[in-house]
Amino acid sequence: MNKKLIVVLVIIVLISVQSLIIIKPTTPEEPLSFSGESALKFAESQLAFGNRTPGSHAHQLTIEFIQNKLNEFGWQTNLQEEDLGFYTIKNIIASRNLTSKPWIILAAHYDTRFFADQDPNPQNRLLPVPGANDGASGVAVLLELARVLPPSLERNVWLVFFDAEDQGRINNWDWILGSTSFVNQLEGNPDKVVIIDMIGDADLNLYYEGKSDPTIRAEIWEVAAKLGYKEIFIPLEKYTMLDDHIPFLNAGIPAVDIIDFDYPYWHTRSDVLENISIKSLQAVGDTIFNWLLIP
Repeated sequence: MNKKLIVVLVIIVLISVQSLIIIKPTTPEEPLSFSGESALKFAESQLAFGNRTPGSHAHQLTIEFIQNKLNEFGWQTNLQEEDLGFYTIKNIIASRNLTSKPWIILAAHYDTRFFADQDPNPQNRLLPVPGANDGASGVAVLLELARVLPPSLERNVWLVFFDAEDQGRINNWDWILGSTSFVNQLEGNPDKVVIIDMIGDADLNLYYEGKSDPTIRAEIWEVAAKLGYKEIFIPLEKYTMLDDHIPFLNAGIPAVDIIDFDYPYWHTRSDVLENISIKSLQAVGDTIFNWLLIP
């Protein structure tokens, strides 16, 4: 074959191949949004470990699961410990953008209760609480927020997972041990603290908690109303709780407690995955996510 003809054919082929290549313009990555379905999977993973009572194997697996997920999502984590003599508190702290302002702490407890002492069946009262709502739901929302919050967010956000919140009225134990330990070791004053606890109830009703900072709670409930969750976030006081916000308030740090204490399966063996819902996790997570984005 004539060499000139070969060269011409090669050029034609190259031009044809280039014409088939579609060069897509570079576009900014789509921002993530909070997913209740994803949060439910995080709750399901926790329950798969078993009862996450302090010191148990499932408790340790939960610590590792939370830290691994946070690291995967690009957060810096550390384990804050305190030896109480009978038990070593293990709080998990995740942070990002430490030089930014304001400093906001979002927190939930990850332990589950040793005894289902509110169970209607007396035979169940010495068994542990599965903790789908009372434990796993708050952790699930925080982990999903860790996944979707933009790294460029100009906030110093800490995600804190408290140990030993739920063991009051048990020998040697008390309520809110993890958050008390955290505040005792805290250096500096956060601008705002938000506790989420028992927020997965399929019939979710979130009233103002009586001791919570009025300004912060009004901000959050207003965001919820704008997002269409006003039937869930009810701007009326109903309960005054002993919960993980109390050590912060006692230290003069503004804090709120987002909690539904009307959960019928509280401290029973029926606090299982089937009694929490994607809709409830979505409402809480979506609200907190959008509240954090307010300039």
